[in-house]
Amino acid sequence: MPTLVDPGTTAYALVKALHIISVITWMAAMFYLPRLFVYHASATPGSELSETFKVMERRLHRAIMTPSMIVVFLTGLTMAPVWLTGQGWLHAKLVLVLGMAACHGFYARWRRQFNEDGNRRTDRFYRVANEIPTILLLGIVFLVVLKPF
Repeated sequence: MPTLVDPGTTAYALVKALHIISVITWMAAMFYLPRLFVYHASATPGSELSETFKVMERRLHRAIMTPSMIVVFLTGLTMAPVWLTGQGWLHAKLVLVLGMAACHGFYARWRRQFNEDGNRRTDRFYRVANEIPTILLLGIVFLVVLKPF
């Protein structure tokens, strides 16, 4: 089955490099945004500090996190036909990537709640939430590197 980008070509290598770069920027944002939530949860709603966090969270989410995720999915889908046939590890990886996208969605919802001064969660909640992308990323990397099945 012909693909848009065949392995061994320069085009495939470029798509793969863009995929890796986008994963790195997406993960950096996924690690940083809930850390901002930890501090924002302790700020008084409407205060100057709270308003500063709102700006930082919005810019991180809209300018880095979401565009990076979109590029991850586009480049991943471009390369997927090469690997989908008989590659159980990739199916497991895709489940974890969908979990990461769901986490991204939760972060977006929480950011909107902070933006509306509607957060009701503690900084402890966000400290725990901050670990979820790390666990998912560990699973994804081990699957990609080891290809256990």
